[in-house]
Amino acid sequence: MKKQICCRFTIKSLLIINLIIASGFLQAQITTIPIRSKVCVILLQTDNNERLRTIYFGEPLNDESEYATVADSYFINDKNAGIYNAAYTPAGTWNLVEPAIQVVHYDQNTSLELTYDRHTVEEIDSNTTLTTILLKDPRYPFQVSLFYKVWKNENVIEQWTEIKHNEKKAVRLLKFASANLYFNNKEYYLTSFHNKWGKEMQPTEEKLLRGNKTIDSKLGARAMLLESNNFILSFDKNASENEGTVMLGQLEWTGNFKLEFDIDSYENLRLIAGINPYASEYLLQKNEVFKTPSLIYAVSNIGTGEASRSLHSWAKKYRLLDGQGERLTLLNNWEATHFDFDENKLVELIKDAKEFGVDMFLLDDGWFGNKYPRNDDNAGLGDWQENMKKLPNGIGYLVKEAEKEGVKFGIWIEPEMVNPKSELYENHLDWVIRQPERPEVYFRDQLVLDLTNPEVQDFIFGIVDNLLTQNPELSFIKWDCNSVIYNAYSPYLNEKKLPQSHLYIEFVRGLYQVLERVRAKYPKVPMMLCSGGGGRTDYEILKYFTEFWPSDNTEPVERIFMQWDYSYFFPSIATDNHVTSWGKQPVKFKIDVASMGKLGFDIVADDLTDADMQFCKRAVSNYNSFKNTVWHGDLYRLVSPYENEIAALMYVASDKSKAIVFNYLVNNRQNVKVTERPVKLNGLDANKQYTVKEINLYPGTTTPIDSSKVYSGDFLMKVGINPDIDMKRTSVVLEVYEVKN
Repeated sequence: MKKQICCRFTIKSLLIINLIIASGFLQAQITTIPIRSKVCVILLQTDNNERLRTIYFGEPLNDESEYATVADSYFINDKNAGIYNAAYTPAGTWNLVEPAIQVVHYDQNTSLELTYDRHTVEEIDSNTTLTTILLKDPRYPFQVSLFYKVWKNENVIEQWTEIKHNEKKAVRLLKFASANLYFNNKEYYLTSFHNKWGKEMQPTEEKLLRGNKTIDSKLGARAMLLESNNFILSFDKNASENEGTVMLGQLEWTGNFKLEFDIDSYENLRLIAGINPYASEYLLQKNEVFKTPSLIYAVSNIGTGEASRSLHSWAKKYRLLDGQGERLTLLNNWEATHFDFDENKLVELIKDAKEFGVDMFLLDDGWFGNKYPRNDDNAGLGDWQENMKKLPNGIGYLVKEAEKEGVKFGIWIEPEMVNPKSELYENHLDWVIRQPERPEVYFRDQLVLDLTNPEVQDFIFGIVDNLLTQNPELSFIKWDCNSVIYNAYSPYLNEKKLPQSHLYIEFVRGLYQVLERVRAKYPKVPMMLCSGGGGRTDYEILKYFTEFWPSDNTEPVERIFMQWDYSYFFPSIATDNHVTSWGKQPVKFKIDVASMGKLGFDIVADDLTDADMQFCKRAVSNYNSFKNTVWHGDLYRLVSPYENEIAALMYVASDKSKAIVFNYLVNNRQNVKVTERPVKLNGLDANKQYTVKEINLYPGTTTPIDSSKVYSGDFLMKVGINPDIDMKRTSVVLEVYEVKN
């Protein structure tokens, strides 16, 4: 049963107010709004001018009545500099720092004032509350609503904004942030993640100093190709796995974003996050509601490990599609064939999938196009009919062949893009994002379709709908997106006499609308979100996808580092990890690395030795025995590859009866024994007894791990166990089981 409470409570007593009235100096009532999870509280409070400020962001107080006096402990009102700690900073009036919102009213006035009007607190369920705060301009019929959704047990907060007006004509929105946070700690350390193809999620930690640090994207589509929308903030000290106050944050938006970290003159931090206003001035019509994307963040007072586990738990319960469900292991044909395949080759690969013991065969790029056959990446994209030369019996025949072998069938599409060498381009040039007066600029020999156009949305939905209608047994879709937007111009917006500055925003909204339609009709079909790697990784689009592709770089040592950094923000069930020909490591090492997520193969079975194939089949069987612990257990990062010659991570079942520990050699410069010290485990029950067994042994090898020994959880977490990593044992997977009396 939902409860909604309208809140406007006074902190000063009636006696004090009466004294103020009697003295002839009636001041505005002070309203205090605590937004609280288990480990943190955002404390908002109005001042004497009814402006809403953030007066505290930290651990909750035991006595909530003391929140009223928190502001007295801080000096954050400087008449020489203005107001730093506004809960949502407007432009053009009293503010002299970076604003959260900037508008031009119907009469061309560029000033905006926002004062507190009222707020409500809605109890959605026993774990979830939604606080809504209404701010209004005293002079113009213009309002901003601030939303704070809190999942108390997960210590996760989602924050967004809705903007609306009732002015005589449209208002121009020049900036429209999702969140405007304020922190008054001593020091701040930012870990940001930088991308390029094959080098996704490269971390950089820095101490924030005076001035504005900006991380943004202007790419339009595949927006995270160069910069990530994920970040870690640590307070008063560098980020640490098991101690210190940290925030893991992400802007949930699949388009251009902007994250601003601004240290003010009192060494306090302002964080403003939202859609990048670059080339995106928005004409807001009367009574239209502009809803910003959300900033999502998890807060921990005991390090990044706890924040990650909280964010993973939230994602699996509340955001990731089928986050508490199952996933399909697969064999992909790409490395075996690239574009060079026919029906017979694919049928043989389907048989390989059965031999590996995986759940599904995935047909990748190259299956479509007739006038312009898709034999390389410069033709055919947009022409989504089966290539009759390669597949004379169509996709349906392959689906049936997979059924015969007892495996499922999945398929690759890239529906938002078009090659100039295609029938779609010839017939619907008006569907393509391109400057009509400029030479076309190609990214991977392709252009982006104009998703602001409802006809284009229908076309893209139709690609998925036709595949699934004609092939009801189709079990998986890999949805790719490889291009950024050059020469940003929408023929549709031009035709409708709408501003071109709406393109970047409406493109993303159009994508979401297509995905809403797909999920309305096909709610359960698993889909992989791919973008040449990590070009799209945000929780707004992951409402519609079961998983994502972290990087085209599948070299296993590189993947250890990437998967480590992705693991701060995403649960392992969302991460696709494939065994490929990349890297010179043995197949055991590759499979062990790929097993820390959703396992897949993109490998040529004929290139494997008999021992390799024997190991692969045994490893898939082992994976099936522990995958639910990896997918649904709690992650503990034990030994960082950035600081040591090995990496170690473990996943612990929720009842602490079972765990899987992955250990890898990441530095092979010295031919010496690497693990001279044991690895301390984490997340076990100190009072339980456990055995430790090595699994995924390569045929003909033995293990030094004595699986008959029994350890207390206390011992394993305080002393640990040595995985005995060296140049001959470069990856070790340990299975930890509770011993029950």
